[in-house]
Amino acid sequence: MTKYAEIIGWGKYLPSKVVTNDDLAQIVDTSDEWIVRHTGIRERRVVQAGETTVSMAVAAARDALRVAEVRPKDLDLIIVATYSPDYHLPGAAPMVQDQLGASQAAAFGLRAGCPSFVYGLAIGSQFIATGVYRRVLVIGSEVTSCFMNWEDRRTCVLFGDGAGAVVLEATDRPTGVLSFAMGTNGADYDALIYRAAGSRHPVTAEPFEENLRYLQMDGRRILRFAMRTVGPAVRDQLRANGLSTEDIALVIPQQSNQRFMEWISDKLGFPMEKIFVNVDRYANTSSASVAIALCEAFEEGRIKDGDNVLLVSFGAGLNWASSLVRCGVAEREPAIMLDTTSWHLLSLEVLREKVTVITETMSVGLTSLLNLAMLPFLSRSKKK
Repeated sequence: MTKYAEIIGWGKYLPSKVVTNDDLAQIVDTSDEWIVRHTGIRERRVVQAGETTVSMAVAAARDALRVAEVRPKDLDLIIVATYSPDYHLPGAAPMVQDQLGASQAAAFGLRAGCPSFVYGLAIGSQFIATGVYRRVLVIGSEVTSCFMNWEDRRTCVLFGDGAGAVVLEATDRPTGVLSFAMGTNGADYDALIYRAAGSRHPVTAEPFEENLRYLQMDGRRILRFAMRTVGPAVRDQLRANGLSTEDIALVIPQQSNQRFMEWISDKLGFPMEKIFVNVDRYANTSSASVAIALCEAFEEGRIKDGDNVLLVSFGAGLNWASSLVRCGVAEREPAIMLDTTSWHLLSLEVLREKVTVITETMSVGLTSLLNLAMLPFLSRSKKK
């Protein structure tokens, strides 16, 4: 019998230190008004001394385990999505396993940029679907601030630190991670890159040059990539599950930019009230972004039993991922209609919805593309 990976627990951790747009305006040539207008971001969280990727991951995981009422020793697998582990070697996952006391769980790290958490959900659900594991902990945790050039307004205004986690458990009910899709455009790997400390530029006694020490980003290429991938990713998830946009209770996209989420609403037919937004408070927390947003959606009561939730993410690689998650089960399943006339009319309506979904396109001109809120990436001016 097929097993489903149900989300039974969730938790998050955000550093207490808040960096506002006005704080950044003291460092770089920008302003609160300019950042809000172009990105929707008002503030972000940044780690303080003693806070690390592992410590945040452990805090988020403990909350998720508490909600799930699962003991650490009952976990079978831990997946930690991050590109900012405490150490280059070992990765964050074994340290998380040890600090949680999850001695029976295998643990590994996942490094796929912003979509890593959604990748982790896909991988964890497959271990459950095949019957290999029963309980899987998936964490997204990121200290993006350690890669930032705080004098470069193209990047420093856009990112923040944080962690989110969920517990997946095997069930026979058709719920949890129902479908997923992943993809990569490796030709644009350098559109978002941190060059230092790898085998090409290993650590030496000499300090790294500036172009190696900080995160570098080509916002225009990333935006084009997002435009090409998000629409088809959403359409494919709907089609795979026989759903229309009206069947989706909530869309949780990568919290990259408020303007991009408004574009999703406009082009893909989701009203803004169905799109979860917390980018104004946390900015883009990379692999933790979708995880934190999903946790907040549960905490705020935005997700109810039986709701279909669509997750969409894109980022370094350039990678993208999408997933359709059903949270719980509906309290009352729809009645089966036996009247042939009614059934025929219902089928036509369903067919009409599916045709609408399939024919939605990503047809947006270059002018529209460049008018979206990635303007912060294109300016190079900064204070001396």
